[in-house]
Amino acid sequence: MAPLTGSRFHVAGELRVPGDKSISHRALICSALASGPSRVSAILPSADVHSTAGVLRALGVSIPPLGPSIEIQGVGVQGLRAPSVDLDCGNSGTSARLLSGIVAGAGLRGRFVGDASLSRRPMRRVQGPLEAMGASVTPSASGGLPMVVEGGSLTDIEWNNETSSAQVKSCILLAALCGGVEATVREPTRSRDHTERMFAAHGVEVWVNDDAVLLPGGQSLSPLDLEVPGDPSSASFFAALAALAPQGELRLADVCVNETRTGFLAALARMGSDVSLDDKVQRHGEWVASVNVRGGRTLRGITIPPAAIPTLIDELPLLACLGAYAEGETRVTGAAELRVKESDRITAVVSNLRGLGAQAEELEDGFVVHGTQPRLRGSVVTHGDHRLAMAFGILATLPGNEIAIDDRDCVAVSYPSFWSDLVKVVQ
Repeated sequence: MAPLTGSRFHVAGELRVPGDKSISHRALICSALASGPSRVSAILPSADVHSTAGVLRALGVSIPPLGPSIEIQGVGVQGLRAPSVDLDCGNSGTSARLLSGIVAGAGLRGRFVGDASLSRRPMRRVQGPLEAMGASVTPSASGGLPMVVEGGSLTDIEWNNETSSAQVKSCILLAALCGGVEATVREPTRSRDHTERMFAAHGVEVWVNDDAVLLPGGQSLSPLDLEVPGDPSSASFFAALAALAPQGELRLADVCVNETRTGFLAALARMGSDVSLDDKVQRHGEWVASVNVRGGRTLRGITIPPAAIPTLIDELPLLACLGAYAEGETRVTGAAELRVKESDRITAVVSNLRGLGAQAEELEDGFVVHGTQPRLRGSVVTHGDHRLAMAFGILATLPGNEIAIDDRDCVAVSYPSFWSDLVKVVQ
């Protein structure tokens, strides 16, 4: 299958995608828990990060309006106060799960709420470890939000995570840090490790190996002074676009290339794309580099094994869309977690691809996409899911496709400037 053609379609230039969402959440949280002033620059001003800022304000932390560079006066664990209002997490599962650990560890009581989508997402996965530590957690009858968390005098914990969830792991670590106790978390495969890296970069001893994390008790965070690197999940959409282009080269500057987050770039290279990293450096415990992607290569379908899923879980809808333009079959298994994201991403991505004219099949824990290089026409139902809107937004940019996306505004959850940035790089 030859690369896409079209005289009006090529990519060029350099783009700095917004700050990493996962690191932005944690920068706010760790700044709040430190004693003294912290400075954070290039934070992501998305709806999800605003939700974390709002909850921290309700817990007594003075968080300024999010901007290019902000100073946060940390109050330490002892300075947190019981909220007088519900803790509204909007659409952000990260906010709900991580901040529930803080409320539990600080010995506070808080009622977590969210929008309709977040309220359906599973919260019992944090209920188990928090109650094992000594907190009281009461989710809704369906296991979601609203959820009441009441902390107390916590105890040490050794927890075996059934799924490789960075949110659950971080919830436990934050509860232990705030409660002054020791925590060991084991996982079947290594999940994102931004919490551990930020802890270590700011004075907290943490021990990590391939399947476990140990946080000794009785520690505190030093103030932060960091610049949030670009979000690799956001960068992946533009990397995919460049890989599909018949010509041109796109440079994505200052991207976080933490090895637990680069699964999509590795998959793109396996598909035959020309992907390289330049100027790789380490900042505040995170590896950062410029990602270069050249167009004009023939892509081939690949199989993603279950062990690799945690490294590209957020990019799997994009990989499915890319698979429609790759030779052969693109297959993903071991990704049942996609069914409890902002939408059931397995059903949603397959039904949308088929509705547009591509060949795709739904599996219980993944999907299969057959590459036919189709001309896609029709409407995409995003279910308010930002990842679906952006993935199909990339396909809508390809010459010959006529795709309408029902909710373009939902990208504000993670990438408010996505549509304008897309215009900048397509020539």
